[in-house]
Amino acid sequence: MLKASTAVLCLGLMSACTDLKPLQAQVDDLKSQVAKLQSDVTAARDSASSASSVASSAQAAANGAQSTANQALSAAQASQSCCDATNEKIDRMFKKSMSK
Repeated sequence: MLKASTAVLCLGLMSACTDLKPLQAQVDDLKSQVAKLQSDVTAARDSASSASSVASSAQAAANGAQSTANQALSAAQASQSCCDATNEKIDRMFKKSMSK
């Protein structure tokens, strides 16, 4: 009787082992998917890092352009002030000559 139950138990274990093959295939498939996802995450991280670097460069360029624009505005205001002063002098000269 003991031998018979041992034989049945062994048979049951063998059949359980054959059921593990589909599970092993699924585990292997999942490992493959995880590896691909890790690759995709690394690529996305590299892409984000590159985009951040480009954005930083663009910000630096924009800051430089803003500085140049501010200098141009300052120079234009100084020129306008000079032009206004010159026009006032000319107007005074004409007024003096007309009053004589």
